[in-house]
Formats: sequence, structure tokens, C-alpha cells
Amino acid sequence: MQRTLSFICTFKSKISAMQKYFLTGFFLFLFFFSYSQFFDQEQPFAHTFSIVARDPATGEMAVGVQSHWFNVGALVPWAEAGVGAIATQSFIDKSYGYKGLLLLKQGFTAQQALDSLTKADPGREVRQVAIVDSKGNVAAHTGKGCIQYASHIKGDNFSVQSNMMLGNQVCQNMAAAFTKTAGKPLAERVLAALDSAQQAGGDIRGKQSAALVVVPAHSSGKPWNDRTIDVRVDDNPNPLTELRRLYRVQVAYLHMNNGDLATEKNDMPGAMREYGEAMKMFPDNLEMKYWTAITLANNKEVDKALSMLKEVFAKDKNWKELTRRLPSVNLLTVSDADLQRILAL
Repeated sequence: MQRTLSFICTFKSKISAMQKYFLTGFFLFLFFFSYSQFFDQEQPFAHTFSIVARDPATGEMAVGVQSHWFNVGALVPWAEAGVGAIATQSFIDKSYGYKGLLLLKQGFTAQQALDSLTKADPGREVRQVAIVDSKGNVAAHTGKGCIQYASHIKGDNFSVQSNMMLGNQVCQNMAAAFTKTAGKPLAERVLAALDSAQQAGGDIRGKQSAALVVVPAHSSGKPWNDRTIDVRVDDNPNPLTELRRLYRVQVAYLHMNNGDLATEKNDMPGAMREYGEAMKMFPDNLEMKYWTAITLANNKEVDKALSMLKEVFAKDKNWKELTRRLPSVNLLTVSDADLQRILAL
């Protein structure tokens, strides 16, 4: 009899456990089913923190973002020179970026564009979106269905927004960091805001990818050339550290490009200033040293070029082989005698 009662109690316990697992699974199913109507494989998750901002002095506009999601730079940031900058996140609908920029180009303000987009979207309550337009108008939306902690703060020429955060101070930290860095280049202010968000706890899941996009105040008519800064980290344990490094690399190469433009205008002092700034940032970068030396050689300063080329060749002999190939395509225009001096290094 006692064994029978023990069996019955065990059986009931197993039934109770089964019911608990069933109910848990059922409610999880309901949760994901209820959201499935708002997103598909073309609308991935990107729970994250981000900032959209405009520099009132230069008119530049930017988007910065970090997330524990692969390749967030292909999803969240949208920006166009002379138009605006948009961050679309949470349960992402990427069309907010594309359509939002179109609306801004048609003359909509940031708020009008956002209102139009959310009104037409049945999934608006799981979206988080922020827009800054070319006049500095700002609009932001955090749906009631965004995972907590979720919020946004709008300020003068900027908006910060976050969802699925570990703590509730992420947006406050971002807004404070952006405001305190007034006067610095816009990209650096955006990076400061992102760093501050991570210091406040960041994404509850951790870190994986990040991106930074900066566009000028006015379009050049060549949209393929209208991104001043465009760097992203797709998969890295410390994406913001890597993003800042890549930003510095791009700035250095912008100096190199400016040096080339100065050379075309026969402004050698200006060219050398720009090349010098680049090499100051990355003194071990052989590419920068090499092309600076080639520019010097082409401008009849072969003696100055020789010391730089000697260092480059010593570290990587392939640069010497490349040098042999430059005269045939007019990228090295020194005399035969000077060419032999270079190749003899």
C-alpha cells in the first residue's frame, strides 16, 4: 500500500513538471508568434544603442551604433549628404532608413517623416527609430513592445536611443557625453557617446559589432563620394575599441588623400603637411611612408625620398619590386640614374 501511494505521488509530481514545461513552452510560443507577424528574415533583430546627430557648425550628420548582433552596420545606420541621418533598430524594418531619407528629400521634417513611417507600420510598437534632418530637427520613437530597458532622449541636434540594455542609464550617459564634447569633430563626439553607453552597461547580451557613418552638410551630386567617414566592425569581442582604431585609420588616409590633392595643385608644402599628419598617426604604416617618398621623388626631392624608401624596403622587399613597375605607368617619373639609386637601396 505504501509503495502504491509513493508511486502515485511520483506520478503526480511528473505530471506537474510536465504541465509546467508545457505551459512555459506554450507561452514562449505565443510570445514569438505574436512578434512573428512584425518581422521576417529580411527584418532581423538589432537590439542595440545608437545615436543620430548633426554638427550645427559644419552641418555634418552622423549615425553611430553598437550591438550584440552580427554586422549591425548593414542594418541600423542610414545617412545621406544634405538630407539626414536615421537609425532603425529593435525589431528592425530597414525600409525606415530608405523610405525615411526619401521623405526628407521630399521636404518632410524629421518628425513628419517619422510620423508617416510609423502610421503605415502595423509593427510600430516593436520598432525603435530616430531621425535628424539637415536643418537639425530631431524625431524619435520607442515602441511599447521594445525590450527593456528601452528609451530615447532627444537633444539639440541629436537623439540617443537604446533597447534591451542591462541598466536604465545608457541614454542619459550618451546624451551627457555628446553634450560635454561640443566643439570636437562630430565623429569623435559620436564615439564618445557610444563609449559612454557601454560604460553604463550597454547591451544586456554583450558586444559584437559597431558602425560609424558621417556625411557632409551638402551633397556633391556624387553620392558614391559623399560619406566622409564610413567604418564598421562586423564581429569583434571589443567592437568599439576596433571602431575607434578604424576611424583613426580612415582619418589618416583622408590626410593622405588631401596630400595627393595638394600635390596635384603643385602645393608641396601643403602635401607634406598632410602626409606628415598621416604618418604621425600611424608611424609604422609602410604604405603611407612609401607613397610619401614616391611623391617626394617625383618632385625632384630624391635625396629625401631615399631615406624613407630604404626603411620601407628593409621591412618589406615587395615594395622595391613595386617600385620597378611604377615608371611604365608614369607613377614614378625620375630619371634613369635616380631610379637606379632607388633600386640600389
